[in-house]
Amino acid sequence: MHKAGFVNIVGNPNVGKSTLMNALLGEKISIATFKAQTTRHRIMGIYNTDDMQIVFSDTPGVLKPQYKLQESMLEFSESALTDADVLLYVTDVIEKPDKHGDFIAKVAGLKVPILVLINKIDLTDQKNLETLVGEWTEQMPGAEIIPISASNKFNVDYVLKRVKELLPDSPPYFGKDQWTDKPARFFVSEIIREKILLYYDKEIPYSVEVVVEQFKESDKKININAVIYVERDSQKGIIIGKGGRALKKVATEARLSLERFFGKTIFLQVFVNVDKDWRSSDKELRNFGYQQY
Repeated sequence: MHKAGFVNIVGNPNVGKSTLMNALLGEKISIATFKAQTTRHRIMGIYNTDDMQIVFSDTPGVLKPQYKLQESMLEFSESALTDADVLLYVTDVIEKPDKHGDFIAKVAGLKVPILVLINKIDLTDQKNLETLVGEWTEQMPGAEIIPISASNKFNVDYVLKRVKELLPDSPPYFGKDQWTDKPARFFVSEIIREKILLYYDKEIPYSVEVVVEQFKESDKKININAVIYVERDSQKGIIIGKGGRALKKVATEARLSLERFFGKTIFLQVFVNVDKDWRSSDKELRNFGYQQY
């Protein structure tokens, strides 16, 4: 008998959802940086064996929206509650169990198996961890509570084992050679955006969107043209940097990561354009893939 199902990963920003998904898959599919609001889309990663297919889904962190982009991000997170066969609710040893209580109440009311994963246990001690386990048991009495460290891969194998046991009998939803629902261009833009998150401070990374305008692939190389969109002329200057040095650093680091990701030589050109207030524009959010038509 073949098992298959959707295993959706939800939780607040910066608790380690993307790190966990990458650890479960053994692939770097989701951006994982130290900054909150890194994941903007719902990203699927597909784990295949001969008799099983697990469709993992990473989602943006739950937040109170302050502009239209964040409204779309919250919709991606809430949509993950409607089609899950197993739900992984990720928290950590730092945040309080009652943060975003309205979302937690929605999770607790689901009829599917729920695993509450308390991440970053290397940052606490046994006594505090036991207290947290008790608090989460009160919050979600029907859930299984599992302490983990996604970055150190502690208990990640056990989480995968429990997911496999909880999956329903089903034929596969995707081809067995497919590992994500996203096209190659999506990962190019995500890798460039990751470098921007790492190398720029304050608001700059959150005002940025990356669009791949050309992706031409041959047997041994890929030619890519990408545009970084910002909301202000001043942000464009910061992205480019004095003498173009900042943009060159981002492009070089992105090219190296893309070569590792695709296993091919990459020729990458990156440009910067201003798209005023794109995060609050329905039209631009649709163009950038955040809203449905």
